[in-house]
Amino acid sequence: MMTHSPRPDVRRMRSLLSVPANRPAFFGKGAGSGVDALFLDLEDSVFADQKPAARQTAKAAIETVDWRGKRVMARVNAMDTEWGFRDIVELGGACARLDGFMVPKICSLDELRFVEQMLDALDRERPKDRPLELHILIETAIGVARVEQIVEGARRLVSVTFGAGDFAMSLGLYGRARSAGNSDYVVLTGERGEAGRERHWNDSHHFAMARIANACHAFGVIPVDGPFADFNDPQGADVSNRRARALGYQAKWTIHPALIDGINATFVPTAEDVAWARTVRQALEKAREAGTGSAQIDGRLIEAATMKTVERILLLAGQS
Repeated sequence: MMTHSPRPDVRRMRSLLSVPANRPAFFGKGAGSGVDALFLDLEDSVFADQKPAARQTAKAAIETVDWRGKRVMARVNAMDTEWGFRDIVELGGACARLDGFMVPKICSLDELRFVEQMLDALDRERPKDRPLELHILIETAIGVARVEQIVEGARRLVSVTFGAGDFAMSLGLYGRARSAGNSDYVVLTGERGEAGRERHWNDSHHFAMARIANACHAFGVIPVDGPFADFNDPQGADVSNRRARALGYQAKWTIHPALIDGINATFVPTAEDVAWARTVRQALEKAREAGTGSAQIDGRLIEAATMKTVERILLLAGQS
């Protein structure tokens, strides 16, 4: 029986790597990458006739591969398929090294509670210090419409990922999978007949992304953005990373190791952020000793309430 390394701190889950469960050649590459967490994908990466075999491959790999201390999960098939239930039961019952599951296309609180009850039962037969984590994807119109109810009612939910591709399909959209914006989702500047009118692109996923992020922060769950598909477009990937962070997302998937470093750099405070936080903390500590509730830094008034921001920056940077 292999020795299990300590479970990584959930706050450090900046990046997640999708590894097809039927591609053993990729397992070692994922384990040796700089990603914080990875998941063996039994859903979108595997054709229907290959899913039972992929489950067996994943089962063996989870227990035998040296994952180098990384969080290791399995993305199972949806609960309304013929494979989802068995994915959870077989892997959860046999793989002590497994950290948890990613369950796709959650559409209701009842469905989530069913999965939680399955994990409760599996945990009774697992090492007491390694309860199974639950991560879900919200990627349908009905899931987005119910996301607050789903997240608020959860008992053991760690993260929620926004799945843009399936969400678009649930809205009746079609066309090639794309990582860029939609050139049809624009507004024109100026009035009819004016010269020099420009087309301003909007973000067609903004509503869903913002709603999911807000629900997660409201109820103490990590919001995770789905992958940027074109791993040969580092500029586009960087913009996608920063956009997600600006909306409150704390981590992001990737389908290729080439994008891991960029994700890790985005979803952690910069050196400038950390330096500012240290300066503010020092100034506010002096203010506290002096019996005041504020300090001045570079001509700006910094109040005691700013310490909350300082503490969060240093916590995320691992310097609390």
